[in-house]
Amino acid sequence: MSRNNKTQSVDNTVGSSHGRIGILRNVVLISFAIIATRLFFIQIIEHDSWVAKANEQHTLLETITAKRGKIYMMDKGEPAPVVLSQTTYQIVIDPSITKKDEISAVLNKYASDYVTADLDEVYSTEGLRYSVIAKDVPKTVADQIAAEEISAVWFHENSQRVYPEGELASGLLGFVNSDGAGQYGVEGSLNTLLAGHDGLLKSTADVNKVALSIGNDNVKIPAEDGKDVVLSIERSFERGVEELALDAINNTAATNAAVLVMNPNTGEIIAMANLPNYNPENYGDVADASAYVNYTTDVPYEPASICKNFAFSAAINEGVMTPDTTYFNKHYEEVDDWKIWNAEQRDILYGTLTMRDALYWSLNTGSIYALKLLGGNPNAINQQGREKLYDYYYNKFRLGQATGIELIEATGYIEDPNEGWGRDSTYANMTFGQNLQITMLQTATAFSAVVNGGYYRTPTIVKGELVDDEIVPLGSTSTGDDSGRGPQNVLQSKNFGEGKESAGPVESRVEDKILSDETSAMMREMLINNRSYKRTQGIDKPGYDIGGKSGTAQVVRNGAYDDTFSELVGSYIGYVNPAGGMPEYVIMTKMWGEGQSIDSSDAMGLFDTVSNYLINYYKLQPRL
Repeated sequence: MSRNNKTQSVDNTVGSSHGRIGILRNVVLISFAIIATRLFFIQIIEHDSWVAKANEQHTLLETITAKRGKIYMMDKGEPAPVVLSQTTYQIVIDPSITKKDEISAVLNKYASDYVTADLDEVYSTEGLRYSVIAKDVPKTVADQIAAEEISAVWFHENSQRVYPEGELASGLLGFVNSDGAGQYGVEGSLNTLLAGHDGLLKSTADVNKVALSIGNDNVKIPAEDGKDVVLSIERSFERGVEELALDAINNTAATNAAVLVMNPNTGEIIAMANLPNYNPENYGDVADASAYVNYTTDVPYEPASICKNFAFSAAINEGVMTPDTTYFNKHYEEVDDWKIWNAEQRDILYGTLTMRDALYWSLNTGSIYALKLLGGNPNAINQQGREKLYDYYYNKFRLGQATGIELIEATGYIEDPNEGWGRDSTYANMTFGQNLQITMLQTATAFSAVVNGGYYRTPTIVKGELVDDEIVPLGSTSTGDDSGRGPQNVLQSKNFGEGKESAGPVESRVEDKILSDETSAMMREMLINNRSYKRTQGIDKPGYDIGGKSGTAQVVRNGAYDDTFSELVGSYIGYVNPAGGMPEYVIMTKMWGEGQSIDSSDAMGLFDTVSNYLINYYKLQPRL
């Protein structure tokens, strides 16, 4: 009995063992089936995907950084660098390898001013293998850190913008942000041209990511460095103008000033000052973003009586008025049941005056009379007059639209002549520069056409690009390459805000004859007459034709003009001509301050100092 039980126990053990072996065999077979199936998918179905992953493990990709182009200004006929780039480095670590205490001690010792990351946060991020912990590190500092030979620390070469002239023309130049993108001014509008295109190095690497010299898939796309751009700005003259503008601010209630100087015969800008300035290298050290604004191009405003130049020019050009045309001045005009008064109401001005007198005394009644004459009815404003003034303002003088300069610029607006309430009173105000919005650049460009013989010329801030010490047309050396980039666009296409546009290509510049020679000559004569008292005071030097016109604008508060005159914006525009013929320089000044009453006399005073400084700087010879 016990033997049989023993035998049965052995048989059960053997059966159990055979069962486990069977299960194991099945598990192995199933595992082999799974592996075989997976291998089938890897080798057949997912072959291409796994080959790509394998190649990725043995491929080294490296960006070849393009060098950003320099920016030059002119200085006595030669280009002078005002914006440069210097090589700097980013410090990169692998937190899983680099010891926190070690790298922290080295950074505190050499590069505390360049640290951009919180090391506590970096080291607390799970799975992080790559972190940029410092930027814009100079080479000398990078060399010191490299000498410490800390594990898993790399140095990526970068470029940092340098502005050796400090705050000079900062409103015009703009800056480059921490991501390497140009912002505002020339740096922003010409960012594509200045930045160039990064290249690419693709090569086969070993397991340690060391590039191998063999391999059919090696690719090298060279970097295309940015272009060196030469501005038409005269560097030393710009600095002198900014100093004069700052002095004007310090001696008036104004807090801001802007000055624009251009050649009316070529459209070239030789000075573009915005005060106060800032340092582009430390662009973050400003109270707010308004510090970056270029007030000559970015901010439309009402230049007030300066626009009388355009209303008078239109009437003269249409043959309905001359400087000697007369009208009766009663100090105001009633339009749309609203009295529009002259600022100047002396008793001696009541009665019959010439249009030359009206411009000299800046009488609103005179410019409104010019609008009436445009409509063919000296007694009333009508649709024909409004439409003709609109044609001159918007279509001929191109007010209220981008000029086409190589900068991001605001457009502004000119009111429609027929749509809306109170068109007659609106257009009456437009004759003396209110109820419209235009920029200083638009105003100066239109004024240039008034005095240069009648030619509207697109303004320009760029003289060309510097190639082998020669100035060549902008973008003329940009060519396509095998990378498929094609020619570079001259200007950055991004829009910097509502109502702002980037200029078109250089080829889109225009030169239109919009006024007759006779109209321009009459306007020059009247503008010279405007400054006759300046000559008698000895402010304008003898032997130079200098003409100009002032403008004092009310500001709009809560949708209406502030009749308390607690805040005013003063402007002045004029031209300088040393030797007869066409004027050679147009100067426009603007002064203002929030809550400050700045009239045109302050802006005129700044014009006076700038015009005399210009004569001395360029050693202009007087007319014999």
